[in-house]
Amino acid sequence: MALVAELRGELVAALAELERARDRIAELEAQVGQNSQNSSRPPSSDGLAKPAPRSLRERGKRKPGGQQGHPGATLNAVAVPDREVPHEPACCSGCGAGLADRPVTGVVRRQVFDLPPVAVRVSEHQLIERECGCGVRTRGRAPDGIDAPVQYGPRIAAIVVYLYVGQFLSRARTAAALAELFGTPISAGTVASMTARAARKLSGFAEVVAEQITRAPAAHFDETGFRVAGALRWVHSASTGKYVLITVHDKRGVKAMDAAGVLPHFTGIAHHDAWAPYDTYTHMTHALCNAHLLRELAAVTDHSAAGSWCWAEQAAEALRELKHLVDAAHPEHAEHADLAAADPAQLAEAISRYRSAAAIGASQTAPRATKLMAKHHALARRMIDRQDDYLRFTHDPHAAFDNNAAEREIRMIKLRQKVSGCLRTLTGAEQFCAIRSYLATAAKHGIHFFESLVALTTGHPWLPEPA
Repeated sequence: MALVAELRGELVAALAELERARDRIAELEAQVGQNSQNSSRPPSSDGLAKPAPRSLRERGKRKPGGQQGHPGATLNAVAVPDREVPHEPACCSGCGAGLADRPVTGVVRRQVFDLPPVAVRVSEHQLIERECGCGVRTRGRAPDGIDAPVQYGPRIAAIVVYLYVGQFLSRARTAAALAELFGTPISAGTVASMTARAARKLSGFAEVVAEQITRAPAAHFDETGFRVAGALRWVHSASTGKYVLITVHDKRGVKAMDAAGVLPHFTGIAHHDAWAPYDTYTHMTHALCNAHLLRELAAVTDHSAAGSWCWAEQAAEALRELKHLVDAAHPEHAEHADLAAADPAQLAEAISRYRSAAAIGASQTAPRATKLMAKHHALARRMIDRQDDYLRFTHDPHAAFDNNAAEREIRMIKLRQKVSGCLRTLTGAEQFCAIRSYLATAAKHGIHFFESLVALTTGHPWLPEPA
């Protein structure tokens, strides 16, 4: 009997150990199964094992591609070309007779849009010195910006900054592009110095933009890691429909947000993800990103039993239905929808399904027996506790469904790192972020990158009108 009891005890212990192993395996499988479609990981982290595309939008609402009424972009012929090149037939294709004096019966026009050969033009500014009868010699003054015996002009400087900051080329590739395209020898160091001079001319621009964002009724905020000088730094973005502020800092949290100068004074609707430091700013209204939430719900669905009903799937369907209802109220400008046009009964029914799904999820995961179950329980509880922040877009016309506006600005930073790697110095990173803020803000005001850069390199940067 003693042996049987001993074996029974060992069996119980073995079964308990097996259950713990199963839980650990499920947890590890969940970690390995994370990708850009069911977590906050960027698409670049998927590597060669990138999953098949899976849209978070509800199927069947819109056809793929450009939508009805979307303005297209195509190459159209011009009425008056810069140059006309006639091509006469040599002889008749029937009898072979000459056609030199025969009447013209038709012309087929084929226009070619191309660039003429581009070469750098050298302008010499001669400062004439003349001697007065009194014996004093007076020399003419050079135009603003002409300070050295030999120097590059503002348009070349604008092209350099455009390629380096606007198109994310490295300094070496920017210098090589200038040499190959225009026959202008330039060094990587010159690229750096031109960028630094351009950034210095933006003195005061960040303060103006920060003030405009602070006054806005709604804004979007996000942050991402950025390799600078061999260490991990953090880039923070704050943006509205007209303004963009991008800053870099050693820290990710509140200290960096305070240094950017927007969140400490912002009182409107702040769109962001569910990262806790944003919640320390209690003087503003919060709107949580539903695109992040849909990815989290997709992760729960991925790890549920195949073919079985899942609370996360119902919650995701309810969210997509709510977005569809709000978008339908004003399809051209869904972020400022006429919410009065949305059917209140349909909104209430979808919200009820959302809350019911979250409540079931919280109940099913209440034991929190494993780390994965605890994670899913925390998600369900957050959906319930912060329902107003997630669903603010259904009743506030200034609130958006997601935080994609901020992520679009952050994506440019990740693209820079992917194309040309990290930046060598923190000062260089600050200059890069300052010029990106300038370019993004100018673009939102309808000013092209190169036009705004020429204004910058000539010493007269474009500035937004004060509100």
